[in-house]
Amino acid sequence: MNIEKVYIGGWFQRTRLHLSEIYDFTRGYPSPIALDNDKLNSYRGNMNIDSVELVVDNLEYIYLKTGVIDLRIFEDGLIILETYHSHDLQRDIDILTEYYERRLSPALKYLFSLGAPVPKELANIKTVYPYFVETTDTEPERVEQLFAEFSQGNYSTEHKDGYDLYRADTLYVINRRAITSEDARRFIEEKIFLKEFRGQLHRYLNLHRTIWEEIAKVNECGRLRGKDIPEHKERIDCYAKTISFIATRIDQMDTYLHTRQKILLNDNRLISFNTELAYHHETMSDSLDYVKDIWNLTQNYVKTAQKVFTELVAKSTNNSVHNLTVVTSMGVGATLIGLFTVTDLPTISWFSMSYFIALAFFGYMVNRILKIWSENKSYGITHIDVDKDI
Repeated sequence: MNIEKVYIGGWFQRTRLHLSEIYDFTRGYPSPIALDNDKLNSYRGNMNIDSVELVVDNLEYIYLKTGVIDLRIFEDGLIILETYHSHDLQRDIDILTEYYERRLSPALKYLFSLGAPVPKELANIKTVYPYFVETTDTEPERVEQLFAEFSQGNYSTEHKDGYDLYRADTLYVINRRAITSEDARRFIEEKIFLKEFRGQLHRYLNLHRTIWEEIAKVNECGRLRGKDIPEHKERIDCYAKTISFIATRIDQMDTYLHTRQKILLNDNRLISFNTELAYHHETMSDSLDYVKDIWNLTQNYVKTAQKVFTELVAKSTNNSVHNLTVVTSMGVGATLIGLFTVTDLPTISWFSMSYFIALAFFGYMVNRILKIWSENKSYGITHIDVDKDI
């Protein structure tokens, strides 16, 4: 086995506008927005950039050279890091991973730190990278040995015209037989994009399940005490914001997939991989449509829950106002009785002061009792019956 290069990568939605911001950042231009330029300089220095170039291809990308790593950042958000093999594959992987996690990611995170915040359900999610190993003169037995060294089993093997593809859990080996290194790199870029795309869809599917069950716990609890209603309504509103944010992200994904589908048909470097990549793009499009339907259902579910809890808050508020009215009426009634029964001008005395304090205390206690009653009064929650087995 002759190992030539090692690759890792990631993807998150970006546009040509973001690429321009990254390009200006890597060249040392000050930020036009409210970012600390000293911090930007520190992050850029930590990236150890040797050279930077804006390349116009099917998709524009920034090409960075830094030490032993070549880095490509595409306008749609795909990021590819590659390094030549150093005769120690684990060391190569560690170098790429360290640069991605401790140098590149913190810089980009700060560069795009302003704007819409990411919900906590999407934050701090550890990425498991696909590590791609480009080889030549490789026999299947040697690949099995390599996977064993990394404690991974062979998930699948594909023998195509011009190349072999071996897949383990997080380690992929592409053996070049009749394709160029440039062809292999383009194929790896598309595979990383598809894997990251699928990973995001799966993450959104799992978030749907988690959020749905959390909302269901509230909706299906039967009855709630008045004092617990605001807390539960706040939770529902929080989930509604998260769902809205994620739905927007999902709606954006169509554009990226269709753009790369068009590029696939016109890129001669991908001719050897057209059949496989076209199939994966088609199935990915079907998966995206499915996840969209799931989130539309989830949005409707949370909107119904919000309506139910808004009505409960109104009921609870009306009861509180009614209780306050009762106490106020009692105070007014006592005052009127005193006015109608008095025969002389009022004078201040210990008795009148005691009477006033006793009356105020009585009103306070009545109000307190009614408040406790209102807070502990239970309200029925209308059960929202939705079929989630889709």
